[in-house]
Amino acid sequence: MSILSELSPWLLLGLFALGACTFTLSTISGGGGALMQIPILNFLIGTSKTAQVINLGTFVSRPTRIIIFWKHIVWKVFWYYVPAAMLGAFVAGWLFAEVKIYWIQIVVGVFLISTFFQYRFGKKERSFEVKLWYFIPLGFFIAIIGTFTGGMGPVLNPFMLNAGIDKEALVGTKSAQSFFLGLSQIGSYAFFGLLTPELWTYGIAMGGGAIVGNLIGKWLLQRMSKLAFRKWVITLMVISGLVLLVKALPEVFQ
Repeated sequence: MSILSELSPWLLLGLFALGACTFTLSTISGGGGALMQIPILNFLIGTSKTAQVINLGTFVSRPTRIIIFWKHIVWKVFWYYVPAAMLGAFVAGWLFAEVKIYWIQIVVGVFLISTFFQYRFGKKERSFEVKLWYFIPLGFFIAIIGTFTGGMGPVLNPFMLNAGIDKEALVGTKSAQSFFLGLSQIGSYAFFGLLTPELWTYGIAMGGGAIVGNLIGKWLLQRMSKLAFRKWVITLMVISGLVLLVKALPEVFQ
């Protein structure tokens, strides 16, 4: 009996819809789609499968976002970020079952929530200076935590905004970076035996929905002002920070 015949079509349809909704919002807010999926996927398929399915779904949808934002990609940031991120993803795959990261999630969560005050809810364009070399350690750190949790994209947003990268340039550059990070993440999952046909099916279903969300999000993003975009980015960073805190704090008190 094939894996498809054993899986609920309603679950696959739900994953498709989840991908479409979260990646529409993710496109107009510079990321955060993966973190929004975490609590829903934890409920639907269990916490042990969530990170793999999120990274599979994101990886499947990423080429579409790269194509539609290709001319906006800031390649100099890409080349600083990607090599370190790919190394970090492989290290995280090796440590996947061994390391507890809830304290890091709490720190990151507080940092994301603080962006509301750093940017005065979008009225301030930059809050601290960012140099190109910062993206090397950022790539390594974000890749490790993202491989464990399934999503840490919003953490990069304050650094991108403070480097003067906005709207389509922010979405396009992060998409190109995430695609190559995804290659390393999926490769590390596969190498260490963390993928199954069931997880691939879930990931492809959600990735198909995410492709639809990317196209809808691109249409909406073209009609947004820079101020409106920054407000969406900050809103999703704060929500993502709250999600991380809600996810991590119960583990601290166990």
